[in-house]
Amino acid sequence: MLPNPIFSKKTFKQKDKIIYVLLHIISMSGIAKFNNYGEVKMNRIKTGVEGLDAIIEGGLPKNSITLISGPPGGGKSILCFQFLYEGVKNGEKCLFLTLDKKVDGILLQARELGFDFQSAIEKNLVKFQYLNINKKLVYETMTNEILSGEFDRLILDSITPLSEMPIFMKNTEDGNLDVNMIDMGDYPEGISLPTRRLHLRYIMSTLESSNSTSIITSELPVGSSLLSRDGISEFLADGVIKLSYDPTMDRRKLSVMKMRNTKHTLKPQDIVIDTGGIKLV
Repeated sequence: MLPNPIFSKKTFKQKDKIIYVLLHIISMSGIAKFNNYGEVKMNRIKTGVEGLDAIIEGGLPKNSITLISGPPGGGKSILCFQFLYEGVKNGEKCLFLTLDKKVDGILLQARELGFDFQSAIEKNLVKFQYLNINKKLVYETMTNEILSGEFDRLILDSITPLSEMPIFMKNTEDGNLDVNMIDMGDYPEGISLPTRRLHLRYIMSTLESSNSTSIITSELPVGSSLLSRDGISEFLADGVIKLSYDPTMDRRKLSVMKMRNTKHTLKPQDIVIDTGGIKLV
């Protein structure tokens, strides 16, 4: 039941009752809470990054999709390790999908930073899965993994190779589009292929269907004015965190560029990367 005085049933008109029911459903879903004045209080998922939760009202919005973008060596995968490890500590079920490195390499990199996931893997708390971008069924594999286990936390590192995959579309008898992955060698050079937006909408829709709190990463060339390599992900994601560095000053930065239902500063925050991952300083 939602609190008084704003939600007093005696004062409801018909449209007020509809609003009351919708807000009650949201409250029961666990996505958001309401204070004693009927104001929305978003449920937050802690990131595991020291200092970050304090500047985004306690963590990432539950069931949101956050884009982490940055140049090579910016710390994208490290932030993902921290987010996943925080979930493991809380007994949450987690999934890490990697397209850039094999699982053994990912686990080795994580251990060197102080994140040993082996025990969590054995307890089925976390699963690491490599997606081979050269396989036609990579999308099907990705979708099956995402929707197979009711995961609380989900990582897709990185979205860039998927957004650049070619696809082939044809009309079916019922007028719907049949979308399948193809190999570049299967079709003549110069064939017109769909834009990245179709890829990204499919990926985002799959992540939304999982009801997980998700992080996706994107490569970002040094000096780029965009917030992702594809220039589209930042518009589709609920949140955007940009990592950057200045080699001449030997400084690293983290900037929260966008975060749904969250008051946050746009000011770049100084960070360090050490054993234990990223910390705001």
